[in-house]
Parts: sequence; C-alpha cells; structure tokens
Amino acid sequence: MKVLVTGGTGFLGQKLALRLKNIGYDVTAIGRNQAIGKGLKEQGVRFIPCSLEDRDSILALCQGQDFVFHSGALSSPWGKYEDFYKSNVIGTRNIIEGCKSANVKRLIHVSTPSLYFHYDERLDVKESDPLPETFVNHYARTKHLAEQEIDQAFRDGLPVVTIRPRAIFGPGDNAILPRLVKVCEKGMFPKIGNGSVEVDITYVENVVDALILCMNSGEHTLGQKYNITNGVRVNLYEMIEDVMSRLGKSFSYKSISFRKAFFIAKVLEYFSTVFLGGKEPILTRYTVSVLSKSQTLNIERAKKELGYEHRVSIEEGIQHFVDWWKSNEH
Repeated sequence: MKVLVTGGTGFLGQKLALRLKNIGYDVTAIGRNQAIGKGLKEQGVRFIPCSLEDRDSILALCQGQDFVFHSGALSSPWGKYEDFYKSNVIGTRNIIEGCKSANVKRLIHVSTPSLYFHYDERLDVKESDPLPETFVNHYARTKHLAEQEIDQAFRDGLPVVTIRPRAIFGPGDNAILPRLVKVCEKGMFPKIGNGSVEVDITYVENVVDALILCMNSGEHTLGQKYNITNGVRVNLYEMIEDVMSRLGKSFSYKSISFRKAFFIAKVLEYFSTVFLGGKEPILTRYTVSVLSKSQTLNIERAKKELGYEHRVSIEEGIQHFVDWWKSNEH
C-alpha cells in the first residue's frame, strides 16, 4: 500500500509518516523543510520537497497512491490572508484534484476546531454545532473554506474523512507548549480573567491513531468530520504550572482583565496592520481568547464511529514532552 502525507515536515505529519512507515506502508512525505525531510529519508520515508500550491507536482505525486493524508497547512494566529488562502484553500483544491485523477481509495483531511471559536466560552462543542458567522482569524477562515472544498469533493464521489484535532502537543512540538514555556521563562505569564479556563489538549500519537483509524473506517464515516482530543478537560493554568514544575523552572503571574487584554490586543493588531507592515503583534485577540475562555470539544462521534480512544494520557504526554525538552537543551 502506498501512502502520501502532505505536511510531512510539520509536527503531526512527521509523526504520521514515521508511524505508517513502521507498520509497513510505502510512504512518501512532502513538505518544505528540507532539513526535517533529510531526517525522514534517513528513517526510510521517501521525501519530496514540494509546495501545496504547485499544482502540477501535487497531481503527479498523487498518482499511484492508495491513500492520501492531507495534514499540510499554513497554521498561525497571524499573517497575510493571501498566504493562508494559497496554502490552505488552493493547496487543498490541488490535493483533491490529484486524488480524483489518481482514484485514491481514500483522502483523510486534517482540519481544525479553531473554526468553532469566536472569543467566547464554548463547552462540549459537537461537530454539528453551528459555526460562528465570522471566524477568529485567517487560518480558521481558510480552513473552513478548505472543508467546503472537501465537502464538494465528497459530493462529487471522492471518499474523504475529516478530523479536527485540538491543541496537539508532544515531543517535537514547536507551537503550543514551547510558546507557553518561553513566555514563562521570561519570569511572568499573563493570567487573563479569573484563571478558570478549561481546555482540551491532544497528545500527538493519539491523533496519529485517529488518522490511521480513518483509513479503514466504515463507509458511514465518509464525508463526516470528527473532533479529536484526549477526552479529558484540563485547567489551562494548572497545566502550565505542571509543565514548568517538571522542567524545574519558576515563574509568576501578571493578572489582567479580559476586557483590558482584548482592548490592548485589538490596538496592537491595528498598529501592526497599519504601521508595521503586518508584523505579528505580541498579543492578538485570538491569543487573549485562548488564555481566558474555556473551550472544549465533544468526541463521542469519533469514539462511536471511528472506535477512537486515547492511548497516551495527558500526564504521560506532558512527561514525554518534558523529557524531550530537557534532552534537547532548550
């Protein structure tokens, strides 16, 4: 069986490509980071440097593949809309065209639960719950457009399954926990609101499990979307304290109200857009929302229809991350 993984040099894509290789698949990974690609090659994964916007290359790479995992995307809380659109919408459109022309058995698409949220409290969100009228950022907006492309492809006859994994962490993470740790290392972390913030986080290998389940799930899962988390809510600030304690580092909080933080972020975003050529501000309204509003997902559909269960607990996952962080002398 031949498998193509987009975003193969990203955090999730690397883990997926290596797992598939280790269980016997012939894996081709594509991505932009040639240094990480070299590491994948050394572990037996075929690596092809390629941009999702390169239609001709994408179509050629899809030929002969049995399964395609589309985990490639531009993921960031800030940036230019056209960059997100090219990567997340045009890139997905190219993957769909490639999968159709190659008659792949199944396309498994990695979306995001970011499109659920809009600076508010939302608990136990189901896949069928209504989406906000406007999205929190360009990433969420373009990932929603990408899902619409996927939905149309399904209606056209392409076998597709979509997952929406929340806040992926683990060894090799370069976004979620590292960002929090680096802020704490400066000695002060902003506590926005009352600190009673419940969130979902998901250990990366559990997400890989979910993706592999999507390869052979029943036909009733085709065209469906599935929330993926560890299935356990955690208090955001208690988790940060736990991580820093395991790292042997101390820090303190600087409390600030949600209203004040949101106003400051709005001003910073305006200033950055108008005067700094779009440079990412040190605080965005999305970040303020994440640090102050409880946001949790319902994963009953994934459990029932995919047979998904988390194998690695949050506690185990955090320890794996801490061990990796220490061994790499960050």
